[in-house]
Amino acid sequence: MSSHDELPQPIADPLIEGVQPVSAAPSSAPAAAANSATAGAAAVPGASAYEPVLLEFAREYLRDRRSERRWRMFFRMLWLVLLVFAAWLFFYPTHLHRPSNNAPHTALVEVRGEIAADTEASAELILSALKEAFEDPASQAVVLRINSPGGSPVQAGIIYDEIQRLKVLHDKKVFAVVEEMCASGAYYIAAAADEIYVDKASMVGSIGVLMDGFGFTGLMGKLGVERRLLTAGENKGMLDPYSPVSPKQQAYAQTMLNQIHQQFIAVVREGRGKRLKETPEMFSGLFWNGEQAVKMGLADEFGNLDYVAREVVKAEEVIDYTPRENVAERLAKRFGAAMGEGVVKAARGGLSMR
Repeated sequence: MSSHDELPQPIADPLIEGVQPVSAAPSSAPAAAANSATAGAAAVPGASAYEPVLLEFAREYLRDRRSERRWRMFFRMLWLVLLVFAAWLFFYPTHLHRPSNNAPHTALVEVRGEIAADTEASAELILSALKEAFEDPASQAVVLRINSPGGSPVQAGIIYDEIQRLKVLHDKKVFAVVEEMCASGAYYIAAAADEIYVDKASMVGSIGVLMDGFGFTGLMGKLGVERRLLTAGENKGMLDPYSPVSPKQQAYAQTMLNQIHQQFIAVVREGRGKRLKETPEMFSGLFWNGEQAVKMGLADEFGNLDYVAREVVKAEEVIDYTPRENVAERLAKRFGAAMGEGVVKAARGGLSMR
């Protein structure tokens, strides 16, 4: 064999014909996959006709997925905002410092619902609002807007005394504006105002004191239930609803009620002065509509909040200083202490002006 003889040629194999050498150049995997898919589709007879449909389907699918993700993120953000708002509302502080408004205005303090220690008309909340309203140099006068059936004589007395003190300290007038009702302990508070304004149909008065409760001795006797009460002090179980009424203790309680009633009458006489046209029934616990109350001197004129602010105070802008309880406090009182207090009141009775 000569050195110039040709080397043997590779035998052609039909199975590997058309296979291209692997290129070392970098390529995109998705592009390769797409090319492979296109080549595979082209290898199938008639597949080229379905290629646009498949591509459009893939695009629609991707668009749907993106839209779904966007909506999912939107709702997650929405829920987050709602949770933050709910938390803020739940723990929103009861007492807010209200910055002074430089413009002259009428300061409003609401007295709504039962006047008691754990209500929105408690002395604690009303007094905090009154102090802030009086101390604001831009407030021209304070208006008590009242819609209450009364309540605790102690709470009403605390509010009355504080109004009298603040009026002298800040040299500002106080006006009471009655909406639906200003009865009993609520009228006790209104008597501290310089003037009282009512609607013709408002309910005013009920100047009296009561102590209510229940007695179960007859029912217990029928059921064969025996009350076993041990006390240290003969009057410690006074007015116990499960024991017979003691005439001595009943007389003592009546004397105490009469004394508180006289305190109430003295406050009304002091507050209304010569405007009061006393009648035998005025301090009997009856109440009257607004029209009758004006004639009797229990109220001065007809008018609502806007009228008093505009025509009497001469400061039409009204700013509300009333503190509001947050949701957490209301729920705690409703399902916690308030429920327990209600049970005790039902069993033992309570002293009130209503």
